[in-house]
Amino acid sequence: MNITSIFRQKMNPRMPALTAAAALLAITWVSSGQAAMPQDGFADLVEQVEPSVVTIEVSKSAGVQPTQFDGDPRAEEFFKRFFGSPGMGQNEPQPTKGAGSGFVIDTDGYIVTNNHVIEGADEVSVRLLDGREFTATVVGQDDKTDLALLKVDADDLEAAEIGDSDDARVGDWVVAIGNPFGLGGTATAGIVSARGRDIRSGPYDDYLQIDAPINQGNSGGPVFNTDGEVVGVNTAIFSPNGGSVGIGFAIPSNQVGDIIAELKSDGVVDRGWLGVSLQGLDEDLSRSLGLDSKDGALVTEVVVDSPAENAGIQVGDVIVAYNGEDVKDARNLSKLVGAADAGDKAKLRVWRDDSHVNLTAKLGTPGNTVAAAKAEQSIEDLGISVTPLNDELRSQLQVDEDVEGAVISRVEPGSKAAAEGIRRGDILLQVDREPVLSAEDLKEILARARSEGRDSVPALVKRGNSQRFAVLPVA
Repeated sequence: MNITSIFRQKMNPRMPALTAAAALLAITWVSSGQAAMPQDGFADLVEQVEPSVVTIEVSKSAGVQPTQFDGDPRAEEFFKRFFGSPGMGQNEPQPTKGAGSGFVIDTDGYIVTNNHVIEGADEVSVRLLDGREFTATVVGQDDKTDLALLKVDADDLEAAEIGDSDDARVGDWVVAIGNPFGLGGTATAGIVSARGRDIRSGPYDDYLQIDAPINQGNSGGPVFNTDGEVVGVNTAIFSPNGGSVGIGFAIPSNQVGDIIAELKSDGVVDRGWLGVSLQGLDEDLSRSLGLDSKDGALVTEVVVDSPAENAGIQVGDVIVAYNGEDVKDARNLSKLVGAADAGDKAKLRVWRDDSHVNLTAKLGTPGNTVAAAKAEQSIEDLGISVTPLNDELRSQLQVDEDVEGAVISRVEPGSKAAAEGIRRGDILLQVDREPVLSAEDLKEILARARSEGRDSVPALVKRGNSQRFAVLPVA
């Protein structure tokens, strides 16, 4: 059966280097004015903006092909190196390379791309239209919106101009320029097919849908209107076979601008957290609750000791307004809360027992971006900070009581830990086959391994409902 799926293409170590690209990357241009194709085509537009478009190449440490270890290409190598067991597979390590696209956002050397293009890369390089190549530093990453910010030390850069994505209308022309299949600068054209698409790739989906052909290697490229302004960043396609079928998705530039500004200043995105699970309303459900509208977000769960619980929100409440703004649905509320910062106050109007109730919540930090605790200690060699897994963090991360470990509360962008894919909110369960409950435990294990002349140790990491092994360098 040929099943059509929405997906975000990622680096695949089994693919040739040419197509191991993190995914679709192209520059698309959405015309903010006329819907008709320019009489002379798009040649002048391409010539104007092409210098701001870059090719991104990434490389990863050698791994192995997936075996029985839940598709983790590094698991078998870990077992060979540290436990003397090769597992079921006997595949040899393979270097992994990938490619994508991006664009210069200012002449100081800052470049925007997709997070999935550079995630887990050991080295990131950027190639300009004029052939110059530079090693890039990862300034910050945001997996929730699939955006990343790079920095290169280069002169004479041409930056793209950022436009207003709210002006991009359905039917406006778009042009994509990027690096499909590693071929280099390639331009394609189409129109904006739809707005506000939610493809369930993350909590803040609000994509522009376009039909300009984009393929593997086009990910991270800008979307320009016919005035040469960026109105989006390509990130995903809808396809039954991995190739373009005329349905692509771009992150609106208005969202991109806010995220990139935070990445540039802090390296991370600070989002508010309310601590509830939500669902939308249909006519039958809203009628049963005594509402005459489907607008609002129904609370299905309240996290213990969360901002929501402390504010008095209850399961069964329908949040109908946030800071004076009507809440259309659950996704709308999630975006409003996510756009705020931890510590901000949120005035909520909820429907409960056939009447309205006004509540105020002080937003916290999402469980997957753990706030630094008083017990936090820095591990400078790795570029991380860890804190014991206390009751507050258990609630925040929704971890069972029988889980013991130390929580990663900070990861320095570009650090050794970041290169291994370690994220804030991960829980270190074991390092070098020993339990880790605190920073002191981790430091002791690393020091002993260092004294033994070892280069690295295996670390068992829990993220959500899954566990995996990562390699931690000790030098």
